[in-house]
Amino acid sequence: MGQFRRLFWIMLVLAVPVVGFNDMFADLLGYDLPAGGWDWWVSPVLGTVMYAWGGQPFLTGAVEEIRTRKPGMMLLIGLAITVAFLASWGASLRVLDHELNFWWELALLVVIMLLGHWIEMRSLAQTTSALDSLAALLPDEAEKVSGEDIVKVAPGDLVVGDVVLVRPGGSVPADGRIVDGSASMDESMVTGESKTVRRGNGEQVVAGTVATDSGLRVEVTAIGEDTAIAGIQKLVADAQASSSRAQRIADKAAAWLFWFALGAAVVTATIWSLIGLPDSAVVRTITVLVIACPHALGLAIPLVVSIATERAARGGVLIKDRLALESMRTVDAVLFDKTGTLTRGEPTVTGVEPVTGREEEEVLALAAAAESDSEHPLAKAILGAARNRELTVSSASDFSSSPAVGVKASVNGTVIEVGGPYLLEQHGASELPVAEDWRAQGAIILHVLAGGEVIGALRLADEIRPESQAAVDALHAAGAQVVMITGDAQAVADTVAKELGIDRVFAGVRPQDKAAKVAELQDEGRKVAMVGDGVNDAPALAQADVGIAIGAGTDVAIASAGVILASSDPRSVLSVTELSRASYRKMKQNLWWAAGYNLISVPLAAGVLAPIGFVLPMSIGAILMSASTVVVALNAQLLRRLDLTPAQSAKTFLDQQQVSQ
Repeated sequence: MGQFRRLFWIMLVLAVPVVGFNDMFADLLGYDLPAGGWDWWVSPVLGTVMYAWGGQPFLTGAVEEIRTRKPGMMLLIGLAITVAFLASWGASLRVLDHELNFWWELALLVVIMLLGHWIEMRSLAQTTSALDSLAALLPDEAEKVSGEDIVKVAPGDLVVGDVVLVRPGGSVPADGRIVDGSASMDESMVTGESKTVRRGNGEQVVAGTVATDSGLRVEVTAIGEDTAIAGIQKLVADAQASSSRAQRIADKAAAWLFWFALGAAVVTATIWSLIGLPDSAVVRTITVLVIACPHALGLAIPLVVSIATERAARGGVLIKDRLALESMRTVDAVLFDKTGTLTRGEPTVTGVEPVTGREEEEVLALAAAAESDSEHPLAKAILGAARNRELTVSSASDFSSSPAVGVKASVNGTVIEVGGPYLLEQHGASELPVAEDWRAQGAIILHVLAGGEVIGALRLADEIRPESQAAVDALHAAGAQVVMITGDAQAVADTVAKELGIDRVFAGVRPQDKAAKVAELQDEGRKVAMVGDGVNDAPALAQADVGIAIGAGTDVAIASAGVILASSDPRSVLSVTELSRASYRKMKQNLWWAAGYNLISVPLAAGVLAPIGFVLPMSIGAILMSASTVVVALNAQLLRRLDLTPAQSAKTFLDQQQVSQ
C-alpha cells in the first residue's frame, strides 16, 4: 500500500507540468504556451519518467503475467501505457502524426491507475485490522509470580505452569486457569458479547481478556500459537487467503476479459484502418485497451469476502472456509444438537415443590446447605440456584455422601437429606405427586427430607438457553426449518422442542449416527447447516452443507466445521446467515457494475457511435475506468455498517418478517 501511495503523490506532482505544458492539452483548453520552444520537451522528458517510474509496478506485473501465461489486468495496463508511451514519442519526434501526442493522457492514466491501486490496497489492508487488533489485545509485559516476588517478563517468555498476576483492568497474558481470586471478565474480543462474565477459582480465562474489577492469579495452560487468540488469528488469516467459488469465477472472468479486450482492440484497429483513418485506429485501440482494464472485476470479490471475514471476526463469528460463508445464504434447514447448543449442557434447578406448610425458598436453602460440601454436578446446580435467588444458606456439619442414594448433613440441629428414589426407599417415604409429571418430561427428581420426613422436591434439567427462543423464531422468519437432534430420550427432546417451537426432532441418536440424519435431510432436497459443539458432532458437521461449531471460544481449531462461533449464543447462526446474504448481494452488485461498465464502455471506446459524431476520448475512458474501481471499493465498504451482534441479527430477521406481513 505504501508503494502505491508514495508513487501516486510523486506522479501527481510530475503530472502537473506534463499536462500543463502539453500542446495538445493547451489546444484543448485554448491557452498559449510560453515562447522559446523549451517547453516542448517538458512533457516527453517528464512523461518518460512517469512511464518508467510510475508505471513500473504495472510493467513488472505485466511481465510476470506473460511469464506465467496468465494474462490479466496488469498486462492490460502495461500494454495500454506502453502503446501510449511509444505513440507519444513518435509524435514528439514527428515520426507519427501530431494528433498521437498522448503525453497528457499517459500522465493521467498512470496517476489514476496508481490512485485506484492505492484505494484497493488500503481497503484490503483495512480488512486485516481484526488481526492487528487481536494481537494488540495482549499486554506488552506479564507479571510472573516467583516465590514471594513479582517479576515483569515478556508474555513470550512465559511457560506452561507459570503463575501470573493480573491486576484490575489488566489483560490476561496467556490462556490459563484461575488459581486465586475472581473477576468480571471482558471477553468481548473473543466472544463478541459485550456483557462481562464472572470467572472464579478453577475456571479458564483466555489471553487478551480483561479483568475489569478485581485482580487474579492465573496459572498458564497455553502459550504462543496454542492460545485462543493465536487460533482466531490463524482462522481469520486462512479464511482471507482461502479461495472461493465466486473468486474462481471472477479470476476466470478477468482472464477472459483480456482476450475480449485484445480482440476488441484488433477489430477496432482493423476497421478504422480499413476506412482510411490509421491515426484514429491508434487512438481508438489505445482507448479500448485502457477501458477494458479489469480492475473493478478483480476487486469485486476479494474485497467483499475480506471485509466480510473481518466483520465476522469482530462479531465473534470465525469464517474458516469461504465456501461455507457463500453456502449459508441457501440453507433452508438448520439442525441443532440439543445439549450445549440450545440448552446450557449442565443441570439446573428448574422447579421447587414444597409440601404444605413449607416454602420454596426454605426447601431450596436447606437443600443447598446440605449439599454445600459436595462436588457433585447436581450439588453445584442446587447451590447455584440458591445463589441466584440470593438465599441465606446456613452452615452444615456432619456431612456424608452415599453413592446412588444422596447426601446427609446437620443444618441448625436438624438432619437434612437430599437424594433420589433409594433415599425415599430407605425411609419408607413416598414421592410427591408432581414427580410423575416431571419424570414424563425427562427431568431429574430429588427429594429433600428433614428429620426423615419429606419436605419438598427439586426438579433439575438441562436448562434451555434464554437466547434459544429468539434464535428459533428468527430462523423461522428467515425461511428455515429448525430441526433438533439429541441422544436424550424422546420425552426430554419433545419437552424442549415444544417449548421452543422446533419443527422436527431426532431423539435417541448416537453420535456416530448423527451424520446419517444430516444425509436424510439432504436426501429430502434440503440445504443443511449443522450446529454442534464440534467434538462428538464432527461427522455430522463434515456431512452438512455448512458445519457450524458453537461455543468454541477456547477451542478454535475444530477441523470439521466451516464456521466457528466464539460465543455459545445460538442467535449467532443468524449473524452468519445475514452476513452470507449481505456478502452475496455485494458480490452481485460489484460483478454487474464491473461487467456492465466494460460491456458499455468498450464499444464506445472503439467508436461504435462515430457515425453520429461521438467518440469516447482516451482521458475520459481512463477516468471512467478508475471511477468503476472506486465505486466497487466503496460499495464493498458498505458491509462495514452491518451489526453482527447475535441479538441484532435475530432482531433484523424478525423485523423483516413483521414488515412483510
